[in-house]
Amino acid sequence: MTWKSRGGGGGELSVSSSKGSFSRRWTILLCIGCFCGGMFFSNRMWAVPEVKEFPWQGTSKDESLSGGCGPKSVRIKREGSVDVLGDSSRNHHAIQTLDKTISNLEMELAAARAAQESIVNGSPLPDEIKIGDAILRRKYLMVIGINTAFSSRKRRDSVRTTWMPPVSKRKDLEEEKGIIIRFVIGHSATSGGILDRAIEAEDKKHGDFLRLEHVEGYLELSAKTKIYFATAVTLWDADFYVKVDDDVHVNIATLGATLGRHRLKHRVYIGCMKSGPVLAQKGVKYHEPEHWKFGEEGNKYFRHATGQLYAVSKDLATYISINRHVLHKYANEDVSLGSWFIGLDVEHIDDRRLCCGTPPDCEWKAQAGNVCAASYDWSCSGICRSVERMKEVHRLCGEGENMLWNASF
Repeated sequence: MTWKSRGGGGGELSVSSSKGSFSRRWTILLCIGCFCGGMFFSNRMWAVPEVKEFPWQGTSKDESLSGGCGPKSVRIKREGSVDVLGDSSRNHHAIQTLDKTISNLEMELAAARAAQESIVNGSPLPDEIKIGDAILRRKYLMVIGINTAFSSRKRRDSVRTTWMPPVSKRKDLEEEKGIIIRFVIGHSATSGGILDRAIEAEDKKHGDFLRLEHVEGYLELSAKTKIYFATAVTLWDADFYVKVDDDVHVNIATLGATLGRHRLKHRVYIGCMKSGPVLAQKGVKYHEPEHWKFGEEGNKYFRHATGQLYAVSKDLATYISINRHVLHKYANEDVSLGSWFIGLDVEHIDDRRLCCGTPPDCEWKAQAGNVCAASYDWSCSGICRSVERMKEVHRLCGEGENMLWNASF
């Protein structure tokens, strides 16, 4: 028997209505329950605990940093900023001190290595250098290296009879004034040949040569310059290292006084600064094979000291000694030297007393009390016909022998 047979057609409608009502009630209850459960769990998950107290390191025991924004919080933050700045300053000072110490150790190591190379190669060391547990060397004002060649015997004699003190007084010059003067020359392509023997005989007579481990040649002046500075800084501990050509007149006392003004500076490069054109045309004097490195045709070189005379401080001479195997050589040695200091923290000093003209220029300046440190002719890159004219230039422009021996550097 079915509901339909007992209650007719109206019974089926009543059952369907009861089922719909039952489903709606449970649906509403289920939704309300889910909503309440969601609210409960949401409050548990997102509730931020109240910060009652936050101790601040570095304050007193009773002090603490609350969540407020009052003056006390601002004051504590400022004190913390001062501490951070103070620590940063102290760290920066410590780093600078460490860098300076490392730099000094590198220079000492380079000098020791160069001394070892000199011993291995058989190059003589001066008497003041002692190799042992400690190397104690006398301090000099400057080392003057006179660049010369095998064919320049007469030029050397003209220098010896004018501005360079004789052999009998050279030892006093070194001991009393701290000034070393040497003619700088390497070896011939044929070691031990007639050219080398002639220099050895001349050195035996005058004792004023510094021989380099270098093969002489005009196109090798850049290499010779590197080796000169590396050798000189190894043999003598001086404030300055000077390179001068053998056809230039020099007033030693004036040169010493000029350099002495910069004695407390660590990295100085002193000379008559210039910026000549880069010559790309082949066959001309001072042709630059690597002209393309300096930009478009017609450009000029960077500022550098003219090659007749220039001076560098000990730190720069040591830098050349340490890095001589990787320093690039251009065709002109004065350009090469200037290029080695690009990118370094070096002070370039342009002093026109190092490049006066020959009489009447240097003569007038001497009469006015402004004695020149060096004189030569720009047109000849030295004194024109220096063998014949060096005595005349010395007579008219020389500072006088007494000025040197009475000078105090």
